[in-house]
Amino acid sequence: MTAGERYERFTDLVRLGWGLHGLGACASLVLPAGGEPVLEVRTAGGGPVRITAIRRYRGRVFTWRPWWARLWRRGKWVVADADNAADIIMAEVNA
Repeated sequence: MTAGERYERFTDLVRLGWGLHGLGACASLVLPAGGEPVLEVRTAGGGPVRITAIRRYRGRVFTWRPWWARLWRRGKWVVADADNAADIIMAEVNA
């Protein structure tokens, strides 16, 4: 991944975090020293959901694996690629 692609991922996560903040979510951008940035959002129950941005052929999409995915969607990722990704994510993490 190039420096430009990492910067795009970072800015996409910041924009998403700001959108989630506007919806009342507690969101933090995590920048690990040896990894890719993730956006961490707290669920209504207090557990974290870690969101990452990936590039697809249609542009950037956001993926996350909520805590309940281990029980109900084993092995599957949840994806939001719409302009209203913050709304979709809020609905999913608070379900």
